[in-house]
Amino acid sequence: MVVVNAGVAMVAKRIACQRHRWHCARYPAPMKPIRFSNAMLERFRGFLPVVVDVETGGFDANRDALLEIAAVPILMNSQGSLICGETTTTHVAPFPGAHIDPRSLEITGIDPTHPFRGALEEREALDLIFHPVRKALKASGCNRAILVGHNAHFDLGFVNAAIRRTGYKRSPFHPFSCFDTVSLAGLALGQTVLAKAVAASGMIWDASQAHSAVYDTERTAELFCAIINQWQRFTVQSSDAVPPAVATSNDTELDDNALPILFAAHT
Repeated sequence: MVVVNAGVAMVAKRIACQRHRWHCARYPAPMKPIRFSNAMLERFRGFLPVVVDVETGGFDANRDALLEIAAVPILMNSQGSLICGETTTTHVAPFPGAHIDPRSLEITGIDPTHPFRGALEEREALDLIFHPVRKALKASGCNRAILVGHNAHFDLGFVNAAIRRTGYKRSPFHPFSCFDTVSLAGLALGQTVLAKAVAASGMIWDASQAHSAVYDTERTAELFCAIINQWQRFTVQSSDAVPPAVATSNDTELDDNALPILFAAHT
């Protein structure tokens, strides 16, 4: 005969009941209310989002030429809403031995041999792009920039390849982390193509200007700000403090009709 201690049996019973409750618990658990900080330093754990778009001579960052680059730092106004900073851009001279696929030039419309292109060598181009990023980092108190892009790893790959080729030291960007508006737009709007995501958000997309580094960067920056700001609006924070959905660079709050109400069709 096996004699079971009454205390051990009671503990075993409690464990079995607890396991049953865990198994039957509602999943996923409801999200807890989040109060977002009105300081950029705290909003993304010390990272400053900077939207970047590159136009290239192909898909291989190590083999194909970097031809054009643009960057827009993301700032925060006094109401805690994200806004677009100033755009910095330049044409880039192909590095020695770079491959350029003619099919890429057909899409971008770039003529690398144009006499008035004003292209900079890769080192100078990186200096030009990184300078305002460092200024924005200092102004925000953030520790490092994090690249935001549409298919962000493509853009980050070409930036990192140029950094390696030029022996650039102390890049302001995190070497592998990034924010991708493909994922954000897929979640918020059900669209992954930039043109369709911009249109779905209610903003205007001009196909004739697409595949320009400046145009694609600025539209991606606006899309990123709109999605993040609207997420903050729909996230329960407190009964008396909810960040505005959208704002302009002069800190004036817009009417709900000034920019589309994201997620309206998905809630």
